[in-house]
Amino acid sequence: MISIRRSDERGRFDFGWLDTRHTFSFGEYHDPRHVGFSDLRVVNEDVVAPGAGFPPHPHRDMEILTWVLSGGVVHRDSSGGGGVLRPGELQHMSAGRGIVHSEMNASRTEPLHLLQVWIEPARRGLDPHYEQRAFAADLRSGRLAVVASPDGRDGSLRIAQDATLAVATLRAGEAVSHPLAPGRRAWVQVARGSFDLAGLRLGAGDGAALEDEAEVGLRAVDDAEVLVFDLR
Repeated sequence: MISIRRSDERGRFDFGWLDTRHTFSFGEYHDPRHVGFSDLRVVNEDVVAPGAGFPPHPHRDMEILTWVLSGGVVHRDSSGGGGVLRPGELQHMSAGRGIVHSEMNASRTEPLHLLQVWIEPARRGLDPHYEQRAFAADLRSGRLAVVASPDGRDGSLRIAQDATLAVATLRAGEAVSHPLAPGRRAWVQVARGSFDLAGLRLGAGDGAALEDEAEVGLRAVDDAEVLVFDLR
């Protein structure tokens, strides 16, 4: 079964400095039909104005992943983590028993466009930590590259949950597939461009939940980028 979550159905708030869209219930947006999928709790698409961002604020007991689509984000946190995240790099912050961090647009002239993902951890009260890693364009071109996993395989960032994130950039006409083991589910999030998923058209910002399916099969309709989550 495939259920589509269209981009224009998401919750949206425009604060001037931040234009944000919420796939699942988040903050002031609550939709009892969309409160998460498996251990996936948040998929937010944010456009942050030049020179703006999120001042220091706390989190706990959440695995937070950030994938930049354009621009750069400056990260600092109370674990000592910090850096500038650019497209092609994945950031992982394990909030654990508590962490305070800030995220600011690295540019004073250009907007920042990113996807932020929250995954509920398998255990609470872990030690907080931060890391980021670059994944070369050729690793993601025409194939699904694992960028986050519970075991750190293929050079991916290790997260504290039985969930895997893979990213692919495809040219028009290229296709990728990901097999799903029995009982596993998947979430597909289109970052840019458009795809065909089992005869269904998905555009930028669209998401799809897959349950009781043998695989995730995607064909790019035009040049496109996608995130695929393999979940319990």
